[in-house]
Amino acid sequence: MLFSTWKKRLLTVVAIAIAITGAMTPVIAGPPQPAKGRGDKCVADTEWMRRNHMTALHHKRDDTVHEGVRTKTFSLTGCIDCHQVAGTDGRAVTVADPKHFCRTCHDYTAVSVDCFQCHASRPGDPVTTGSADSGHHPPGAAADIAALDRYLKEVGR
Repeated sequence: MLFSTWKKRLLTVVAIAIAITGAMTPVIAGPPQPAKGRGDKCVADTEWMRRNHMTALHHKRDDTVHEGVRTKTFSLTGCIDCHQVAGTDGRAVTVADPKHFCRTCHDYTAVSVDCFQCHASRPGDPVTTGSADSGHHPPGAAADIAALDRYLKEVGR
């Protein structure tokens, strides 16, 4: 059966479009399989953490930032320390790597991970939160932060 020239061209264009679209579409082999933590158990039940970790982190943030209460339960640093994933160099990967513990589920669900705009995404990296010289505070903020720190120490917080 002979195809006319325009039919051959159309089939070629369709084949190229399918090839390009297929190459750009990620292949997801099923639900994410995040790395297990290093400890004996998580600070809460695994299923509860999967469903409620953002609520726990939100309340932890409010307790820390607004009330000055710092505990290890539900601390982002604790999560990162326990759930780190090693890269090919043996060091923990950063959030830029798709193997990062947080990204395994967040990428799957298309949810942005914005914690690491301020917080370190691997153990031992510098943290930018709470630093008066991090560039996130207006001029003169260092003195205000120092005064607030002195006040909180005086009132026992």
